Amino acid sequence: MSLQAGPASLTASGEWLRVMAEAKRVFVLGGSGTIGRASVRALVAQGHHVVCFLRNLEAAQHPYLAGAELRFGNVLDRASIDRDGLRGEAFDAVVSCLASRTGVARDAWAVDYEAHAQMLQLAQSTGIPQMVLLSAICVQKPLLAFQHAKLAFETELISSGLTYSIVRPTAFFKSLSGQVERVRAGKAFLIFGDGRGTACKPISDGDLAAYLVSCLCDETKWNKILPIGGPGAAITPREQGEILFAALGRAPKFRSVPLALLSAIRALLSVLGYFNKTLVDKAELAAIGHYYASESMLVLDPKTGKYDADATPSTGEDRLADHYLRLLRCEIADDRGDHAVF
Repeated sequence: MSLQAGPASLTASGEWLRVMAEAKRVFVLGGSGTIGRASVRALVAQGHHVVCFLRNLEAAQHPYLAGAELRFGNVLDRASIDRDGLRGEAFDAVVSCLASRTGVARDAWAVDYEAHAQMLQLAQSTGIPQMVLLSAICVQKPLLAFQHAKLAFETELISSGLTYSIVRPTAFFKSLSGQVERVRAGKAFLIFGDGRGTACKPISDGDLAAYLVSCLCDETKWNKILPIGGPGAAITPREQGEILFAALGRAPKFRSVPLALLSAIRALLSVLGYFNKTLVDKAELAAIGHYYASESMLVLDPKTGKYDADATPSTGEDRLADHYLRLLRCEIADDRGDHAVF
C-alpha cells in the first residue's frame, strides 16, 4: 500500500507511518451497545484491526460497526469466546464495553464479573497483553450488586499482569435524556428535592469512545483507574432542566418529587421480595434508581467523603445542550438503556 492510500487527514507520510506502527489488533466485547458501537467506529477510524464479538446477527446491523470483523457467540461461555471469538489468533488488546443490561444481582455477576473474568483468563493463557475496560464512576461508593461485581473484576484485572486501563465515566448523555419528550409535550421537568443535591459532568458516546481508544497507545493512561467526564463545569439536575427548556425556547417549569418516595418504594419491594421472589429484581431496580437520584457522578474524595467536581477530569467537546437540540430535531434517537431514572 502506498502512503497516499491513507486517510486524507493523514496525508503527511511520517504521520501515516506513525499511525500504522501504532495500529493494534483489538478484540472488542460489548460492541452492540451505544458506547461499544462508538468505540468500534473510533477504533476502525484510527486504523486498528477490530474483531467484534457479538451475540447475534441482529446486533450487527449497525453502520457504526462497518470496517470491523464481526464474529458471533456467547460471551457468557468461555469456550465460545475462545472457539468462536479468538479462534486461536493473536491479539494485541481487549477493549470491553460490556455491561449487564439491568444491573440486578443475577445479571451483574454473570456479565460484569464472570464474563470478564473468563475473558481475562483467556487473555492470560493466549498472551493478550493489554485490556481497556469501561467501568463506571459510581463504583467508588459501592452500594449495589452491579457495583460490587464491577469492583470484583477490576481487582482481578489490576493483579492480572496485563497492562490495563480502567475507565470510569460520569453520566452519559443518554441517561440524562429521559425527560425530553415529556417536556416537549408541555409537562414539567421532574427533579428530586430542589434539584441541586447532585451533579455530574455529562459525556457523549463519541467523546467517551475516543478516550477509551486513546488508552491503547497512550502510556500515561496505562495501569491506572481513570475517572472521566465531559467538557465544562459539573451540572445539577435543575441545570439540566434549564438547558432543555432553553433548547425548546420555553421558560423552565419544574415539579419536585420527594426522594423519600423512592426510598419508600424500595423498602416496600424489599419486604415483599421475601414473599414473592419476582419482586426481588424490582427492589434492586428501585435501589439503582434511588442511587442515581441521590449520588453525584463525580470523583469522590475519600478523605472528606464529598464529591469533587474540580477533581473530576474532563475530555471532549460535545455538550449536553447540543445533544438535546439533536434529540428535539429528531436527528438522533433516544437510546437510554435500563439505568435511567426517568
